[in-house]
Amino acid sequence: MNTLTTKPLWYRIRPWVWIILLIAVYLWAFNGLNFEGVQSTAKSVSLSIIDGFAHPDWDYVYDPEGEDLLRGLLDTLIISILGTFVSAFLCIPFAFWAAANVSRLRTISGTGKVVLSVIRVFPEMIVAILFIKAVGPGSFAGVLALGVHSIGMLAKLYSESIETIDPGPSEALTAAGASKLQVLWFAVLPQVIPQFLSYSLYRFEINMRSATTLGLVGAGGIGTPLLFALQMRNWNRVGVILLGIIILVVLTDLISGWIRKRIV
Repeated sequence: MNTLTTKPLWYRIRPWVWIILLIAVYLWAFNGLNFEGVQSTAKSVSLSIIDGFAHPDWDYVYDPEGEDLLRGLLDTLIISILGTFVSAFLCIPFAFWAAANVSRLRTISGTGKVVLSVIRVFPEMIVAILFIKAVGPGSFAGVLALGVHSIGMLAKLYSESIETIDPGPSEALTAAGASKLQVLWFAVLPQVIPQFLSYSLYRFEINMRSATTLGLVGAGGIGTPLLFALQMRNWNRVGVILLGIIILVVLTDLISGWIRKRIV
């Protein structure tokens, strides 16, 4: 007997229903676009951008008397390192708060998970703008923005590591009369520290990408000269800045990945 005839009608038409719904959503989305055509300057601007990327401003790489690419990249690197360092320590209490196996009451760990979800809702840009209003523009606002925003994701990953630990060592120390602090220090932390370090390095990779854009709102880093170059339509400088960002991010990923493989 043919297997297609044995299936209910809904199972046979369901793929077509999803396809029709998807097409309808795309038609509705494109119907709302207000396309007024291509501007007359689009060709000349596009050619200028391509020419700028093909001929980067190499003189901007290093300038001993002013701002240059190397200083901007170094500033970005320091912002991402400090932001990750701050969040890696501040998120530890939140991680134990959200871990389900630390507290007997589900409401306590559930409240911690809700708090971490709320922290993750706000993107780095919004957090950076808030800190710029509080402490002023500059790298310090960028460090605070990355540090606070990263708490949500890092604490979530930390809590998942805590929930997967082997309870045997903790139970043995508790039976031997060890205090909660001793159980935490000798049974819990040795199991989770490698994962903590691995997650922190992974978050550092993400923060490196985020730090390159925080300067667009005035939070320091290479994003600030990139914004000025875009506003001035200095495409040669934009090209060399983007090239430097690419090299910095690729090197960071390679080094961080090599270290994480050694840790775990």
